Amino acid sequence: MKNFTTSASQETAFTVSQLNRQIQQLLEASLPWILVEGEISNLAKPSSGHWYFSLKDDKAQIRCAMFKGKNATVRFKPKDGDMVRLRARVTFYGPRGDCQLSVEGMESAGEGALQQAFERLKNSLQAEGLFAPEHKKPLPTKPERVAIITSPVGAAVRDMIIAFRRRFPLTELTILPSLVQGQDAAKNILRQLQRADGSGHFDAIILGRGGGSLEDLWSFNDETLARAIFAANTPIVSAVGHETDFTIADFVADVRAATPTAAAELLSPDRHQLIRQIEQQEKQLVRRMSRILEQSQQQLDFMTKRIRHPKDRIEQQQNQLEQLKRRLQQSMQRKIVEQQTQTANLAHRLERNSPTRRIDQNRQKLKDIDARLARALNNTLTNKQTTFARIIDKLNLVSPLNTLARGYAIASKDKQVIRSIKDVEKGDAISVRVQDGIISCEVTANKSTP
Repeated sequence: MKNFTTSASQETAFTVSQLNRQIQQLLEASLPWILVEGEISNLAKPSSGHWYFSLKDDKAQIRCAMFKGKNATVRFKPKDGDMVRLRARVTFYGPRGDCQLSVEGMESAGEGALQQAFERLKNSLQAEGLFAPEHKKPLPTKPERVAIITSPVGAAVRDMIIAFRRRFPLTELTILPSLVQGQDAAKNILRQLQRADGSGHFDAIILGRGGGSLEDLWSFNDETLARAIFAANTPIVSAVGHETDFTIADFVADVRAATPTAAAELLSPDRHQLIRQIEQQEKQLVRRMSRILEQSQQQLDFMTKRIRHPKDRIEQQQNQLEQLKRRLQQSMQRKIVEQQTQTANLAHRLERNSPTRRIDQNRQKLKDIDARLARALNNTLTNKQTTFARIIDKLNLVSPLNTLARGYAIASKDKQVIRSIKDVEKGDAISVRVQDGIISCEVTANKSTP
């Protein structure tokens, strides 16, 4: 007993508060964020807006708290007995020594499998190109006929109708009623979509419904419906759930609207803005017409000043004609005087250069040239005759006729002169030319001379 007292006095003892703080630090440091699944029990929702409940399984339970700012994001209404998945921090409440979970997020336990199926289908369709921007059809700026595929009751359809009536009541709306939740909802939506698109009557189609859990919105994650949206010829706006909700229909549609009301606003031009645009265009038109009228008035005034009485115009033209007549007479007189002066000058020059004397001189020159030409021709003719006689003599010296006259003959075969005995053979017909004719002969023999 003495030894125990001595040992205990040497150790540092924790107070209860210190121990709880140590436990809190250890827990919160080792388990900052966790995912945990279990069943809700003892759910309490006081007027403060916070939720308090226990999460249990068949062997244990733990206290949980989800504060007002966090539980506003839960997309379903939890109740006792619901299986949920929580994202939470482990906390330790020192004053009571209690361990609890501070819940940041909650979803139905069944939504985990649905979320995985959603991601698989989303990735598959995205890989095929069904979400590609180049396949998106532009929305009409002022659609005249719009089909709305939604539940005929509820806030979503009422909000869309109100938005259209408020912004542009001229739009013709057609409500195509369909289930938007449950087992047959996807087939209903698909049938109405094919009906609306196949009619070719509508300028745009809205697929819409209010918010809900992933399970509530699951009909808009149907693959067949997604492919029908992609293949549609009519522009389609997907307006499913709230701004934070996303479905496969949102990704494959031509435009995704955050809410059904936003979809109606996308497809309905603001009539007040249109009225302002029309008023602005009217003002511009009035200003433009005013400018045109002012310009026309100025042109009219200018033309009016230029218009004169015909009598004034005639008198002005007569004055101009008289002036032109005087100018013409003066010009003609000056021209006559100039011509008379030129004629006198020419006569004087002609007298100084009389052609009679020049003709006599040229006649004498012509006689001299004729005499010289006659002498030159006689001399040239004599020279040519002498030259011709010498050429004749030279030709006679080499003429074959002179040779024939001396007793020689020319033998030919086929008009070719025979120069050798090799040019003829026995029996050939040849011609022999003598001084006074041609003798036809036949070769009887040829013999070379030694």
